[in-house]
Amino acid sequence: MHFFDKKNFKGFCAKKVLVIFLLSSTLLACSSNDEDESTRIAELTVLENAFEVEELWDNSVGEGVEDYFSRIKPIIAYDKVYSASRMGYVTAFEKDSGDRVWRADLSDLNNERNFWEARTSALVAGGPTAGLNKIFVGTENGDVYALDSETGELVWHSKIKGEVITPPAIDSGVLVVNSASGLLKAFDATTGEELWEIEQDVPALTLRGISAPTIASGGVLVGSAKGDINVYILATGQSGWATEVGEPTGSTELQRVVDVDSAPVVFGDKVYVISARGNLVAIELTSGRILWKRQYSSYRQIAIYRNDIYITTTRGHVYSLNRINGIERWSNVDLTNRRVTGPAVVGKYVVVGDFEGYLHWLDQDTGDIVTRHEVDSSGIYTTPTVVDDLIYVQSRDGDLDVIMTPKDLPKE
Repeated sequence: MHFFDKKNFKGFCAKKVLVIFLLSSTLLACSSNDEDESTRIAELTVLENAFEVEELWDNSVGEGVEDYFSRIKPIIAYDKVYSASRMGYVTAFEKDSGDRVWRADLSDLNNERNFWEARTSALVAGGPTAGLNKIFVGTENGDVYALDSETGELVWHSKIKGEVITPPAIDSGVLVVNSASGLLKAFDATTGEELWEIEQDVPALTLRGISAPTIASGGVLVGSAKGDINVYILATGQSGWATEVGEPTGSTELQRVVDVDSAPVVFGDKVYVISARGNLVAIELTSGRILWKRQYSSYRQIAIYRNDIYITTTRGHVYSLNRINGIERWSNVDLTNRRVTGPAVVGKYVVVGDFEGYLHWLDQDTGDIVTRHEVDSSGIYTTPTVVDDLIYVQSRDGDLDVIMTPKDLPKE
């Protein structure tokens, strides 16, 4: 489910961008006061946890993202944890202790605001991304910032036409930023110099979300609001292959929304990508040839572990599929319409969060929920970050928690 920014509704309409609350049949159901199965939010049942998790530390990144649509999530780099708040705080924490190392305020980088002035939001929405000892973030104002990873000091600042609401990608000294206006732009990651830009077509009606770019094998892969995945040469921006993922159906523009909003996932010589209404597709990286296609719809991030793919659909259903042939292994519908995050793999489990702030551990083999843990009642809105089997998760009000899953179940 995408969250709606009432304050900016008129602006979004002017730009022909629609926030879609529910997809498929739920779009029509929203007009009714009578709840039916398509809109019913699954209630959590009593669960006897298979194991107890341990919270190693928690801290705050500031005001969080509140009820705004956002994909801000913590990242781990240079023995630190970095994250941000929508208002403009970018914060670094010690990885082991959670102590704050530095905090930069993008709403007042030059310290020009006096005591009596109200703080104006920097509208941070894209990132953070780490590389070359820098932390990169983008904003809905089209700002791209590079901060020193050790001090938080500004290294360079540039602009892009359109909102930056997904993390930039970096490789080979090139930073690639995608924007909601359809502009894909590359910068020299060291200096901020503009290297190339691509104008992508944006339909009149789209989701409130765009694909983060993925860099692999010298190419930039990015999903489009038209339902395609496109490849561009990293060094030059030259266009490579394009492959259709979403399949527009229906007689209205609303029914034909097929955005590819999750970042393409490269695994070996294949690319896996999913459309918000359409298909999960496996594609040959070198040629763009479709290897298999299955009907699933999602705007959440895909997770791949060994020969398994894990996805969360627009209804909050979690699926496991065979990566080689796309055959479904199991499904879990216990979290229907709970605004479930994308899946993350930790140990023998698949972990997802929900809008009430719970993390759920699903058994990789069966899909059964085996353990549940409440993080923060304000809700979890992005896919948990997992590094070295530790879960880093951020709530809507800005709480950042680090959680450890036992490696072995207790003996009965």
